[in-house]
Amino acid sequence: MLGKFPRKSIGIAAIAMAAGLGLTGYGLTATPAFAAKAAKKASYSKEFVAAATPIQEELKKLEQLKAGGADQAQLNAAVAAALPKAEAAVAAVAAGNDADKMAAGNFLLSLGSVNEDNALRKRGVQMMIESGQVEPEKLPTFQFYLGNFAYATKDYPAAAAALKAAVAGGLQNEALGPLLVDSYGQAGQAREGLTAFKAAVASRKAAGLAIPDSWFNRASLVAYNNKLGPEAIEVATMSVSSNPSKQNWLNAAQMVRTFGGLDVQAMLDLFRLMDRSGALENDPKFVHSEYKEYIESADPRRLPGEVVRVIDKGIASGALAQSDTWVAEARQNASGRVGADKASLAGEVSGAKAAGGVRALGLGDAFLSYGNAAQAEELYKAALNGATDANVALTRLGIAQYDQGKYADAKANFEKVTGPRQPVARLWLALIGSKGA
Repeated sequence: MLGKFPRKSIGIAAIAMAAGLGLTGYGLTATPAFAAKAAKKASYSKEFVAAATPIQEELKKLEQLKAGGADQAQLNAAVAAALPKAEAAVAAVAAGNDADKMAAGNFLLSLGSVNEDNALRKRGVQMMIESGQVEPEKLPTFQFYLGNFAYATKDYPAAAAALKAAVAGGLQNEALGPLLVDSYGQAGQAREGLTAFKAAVASRKAAGLAIPDSWFNRASLVAYNNKLGPEAIEVATMSVSSNPSKQNWLNAAQMVRTFGGLDVQAMLDLFRLMDRSGALENDPKFVHSEYKEYIESADPRRLPGEVVRVIDKGIASGALAQSDTWVAEARQNASGRVGADKASLAGEVSGAKAAGGVRALGLGDAFLSYGNAAQAEELYKAALNGATDANVALTRLGIAQYDQGKYADAKANFEKVTGPRQPVARLWLALIGSKGA
């Protein structure tokens, strides 16, 4: 389960080392001569020193058992015997005495580390933090561990608060992002968690560190499960900006497809992005439906050349089967129209440019579908001068410019897109960014 330490893989001694406590054994047992050294390190109350001495002896025995090769059952039994004495030390903490509280929390954490009692560990770390005795530069590490222990005990609000504090303190740990956003999600605060997640991403970037895919995967899952469409799309776009892998492009496009509320024409431009980004080059079983919907959006009667190309690519990749009747009929329908359709285009250019608007847009679509991006660019520019949907024309003008490697021009036009098409345009901007443009 995310957030729980793998058995024995992260020793609690790491906390003591990180905090510079200088303690021994499991990392949190003070020296046996506790009473003698107390005055040198802090102002402990007399009552606490008296109560702490017996637990010190028990902790020393635990160290000896461990050194002697005792098995876990023996260690657990020793912890059970020592715990009442540790609780007595906790009860003896003098009101307002932070040194007492720090040491008492230390005892609880030490015992919890032996038998992996996360509830005990949580109490111990919490007391140490509340004592105010943890060095400021080490506090984010303590908050991170508190978040882990709270998550393991299903105290998700406490986990979220502690992990948020760890982020605010600048802690960098690969487990932090997923644990943070999932804690908020489990606490019923998914939207707040995604806001905190973005802060964690920004902090990691500022530190010059890469963002692991696991961060975006967990954030996407939280957003998806909570039906937070805009946040899901934003996280998906962040993921391809961070790591433009083929799998991330597919995931991002699917989020936009699911939550974007796109019409058929906007969906077509999303599929074009998938085609150019490599999203359609994933495992065939994961992109079969994308290929079929791409074909339907392009329409064999409207953009036959693009349909033929997409079908052939799908068959070659194994995502489509040539024996599929639907595929065969769609290809036959489209291929029978290509010759006459292409032959008619050149004679319409000058009239479409002069007319602008819808006529120029439609002809630009035809040229783009046949791969003539330069001619399509001219027509889309003309379309912007007439009565047409500027966001459609801007999107496709950007695509035509992208296809020619005119990334700066394409970027400028995608940035102008507003309304329901904006998530699609933002993915195109991420694709341009992935080219180093």
